[in-house]
Amino acid sequence: MNYLHTVPYLPEIPTPTKDCNTGDDDAIGQCVAHNLQRLRSKRYLSLDALARACGVSRAMLAQIESGRSVPSIKVLCKIAKGLKVSVAAFLENRAFEGVELLPAQQSKRLVSASGAFISRALFPYDMARQSEFYEIRLRALGEEVSEGHGPGIQENLVVAQGVMEVSVNEERYLLSTGDSILFYADQPHRYRNPADSEAVAFLVITYPERLD
Repeated sequence: MNYLHTVPYLPEIPTPTKDCNTGDDDAIGQCVAHNLQRLRSKRYLSLDALARACGVSRAMLAQIESGRSVPSIKVLCKIAKGLKVSVAAFLENRAFEGVELLPAQQSKRLVSASGAFISRALFPYDMARQSEFYEIRLRALGEEVSEGHGPGIQENLVVAQGVMEVSVNEERYLLSTGDSILFYADQPHRYRNPADSEAVAFLVITYPERLD
C-alpha cells in the first residue's frame, strides 16, 4: 500500500530533562507539561478545543503545559479522559499512551555467539525499566551460561515448550512444560536444553528498586 498523503508538520517536542519517577514536584510538573503538549499536538488540538473536550479551563491547561502548575489527580483524570489516554501517560519519560503494539518482526533479539540461545524482548527496548520480559529459545542440547548479574536482580522463568535444566550455583533443576522457577540472578546460573528438540520459555527479569 502506498501512502501518498502528506502529514501536517508537528514541531519536535524535547523530552523532559528530569526523571518523572523521582517524586520531585519540579520533575513531575515538567514531565506532565511535556506529555500534555505532546499528546495535544499529536491530536492537532488547540488549547480551546481540549478545554471543551475535558472540562478544564484553557487558562489552567496553559499553566500546566508551560510547567507553571502541577495538576491535581482530579484535574489530570479529566484531561486524560478528554485525550482518551491513561493518566499514567502523563508520567512517562517516553512517548507511551497506555497501549503499544510490538510487531514480532520488530522485536529486539539477542543471539549467543554459538547461535544456540536466542532471547526476544517482549517490551519496548528503548529505556531502563524495573522489569523486562523475554521469549527464550534454546536449541536442542544447547546451553547459555551466566556468571551472574547485578545485586538483587531476580529471574523468573516458565517453560512453554520442551524441557529446560536450570542450574543456580551447582544446584540443578529440571523443568518440564508449564514448570517455572524464580531465583536471584546475581549468582552463577545456566540454562541447558537436555532434549533433542528446541525448548521455548518466557523470562521475566526484575531489578531491585532504586533507593535514591
